[in-house]
Amino acid sequence: MDAQTHQKAILYRMVTDDHICPFGIKSKHLLEKHGYEVEDHHLKNREETDAFKDEHQVETTPQTFIAGERIGGLDDLHDYLDAPTMKQEGTTYQPVIAVFATSFLMALAIAFTAQSFSFIRIFELFIATSMVVLAILKLRDLFSFTNQFVTYDLAARRFVPYGYFYPFAEAGAGLLMVAGALIWLAAPMALLIGTIGAISVFKAVYIDKRELKCACVGGDSNVPLGAVSLTENLMMVGMAIWMVFSRLL
Repeated sequence: MDAQTHQKAILYRMVTDDHICPFGIKSKHLLEKHGYEVEDHHLKNREETDAFKDEHQVETTPQTFIAGERIGGLDDLHDYLDAPTMKQEGTTYQPVIAVFATSFLMALAIAFTAQSFSFIRIFELFIATSMVVLAILKLRDLFSFTNQFVTYDLAARRFVPYGYFYPFAEAGAGLLMVAGALIWLAAPMALLIGTIGAISVFKAVYIDKRELKCACVGGDSNVPLGAVSLTENLMMVGMAIWMVFSRLL
């Protein structure tokens, strides 16, 4: 529902010396965006917060009240106002879309700086920068990445250290391809990890019919294992072969 302008809402949220609740800030913004005048009450310490929870028999803050009715927390407020939320729930391709879209813009930016606008070079840069960005996402939490990766990668299942090696190899190959340097090293590395990855994904998804999460954007992602991860690996394989023929032969 939409609020009438200046309709009043009462918000209770945690604002202490060492913690400001992010959901409280978002609740206040959402209410003001929908035309509410917010009576903003800060719960300034743990004692005040616990007393508030006991009084209203709630387990969490923030809590919003409108026209004497307790609406609830941020998710409840979104439902009450029929407002969309940016929360990622269930399987999603948003991380992959973000990576590839940003990588393509990076490729254009590098091509602009180098004054090299050939389609082939832009495509090379797009694949290479995608590899680097995907590697960064894996490297930010190697433990979580390998926890997902070893469930389907054939090499990592047999030799766990390969799972830790993979993102370093992906980043290194991508960076060398961006620079156009040491292709004799970058191409075989990309060909190796890309081939193993493509075979592993194909077997897990299309032969074994397993429903798994993809580790392509790092651990604990909700990206389903399937065509996207297979494409990532095939892109590396194709890039490696192309680099060999275009740079070394």
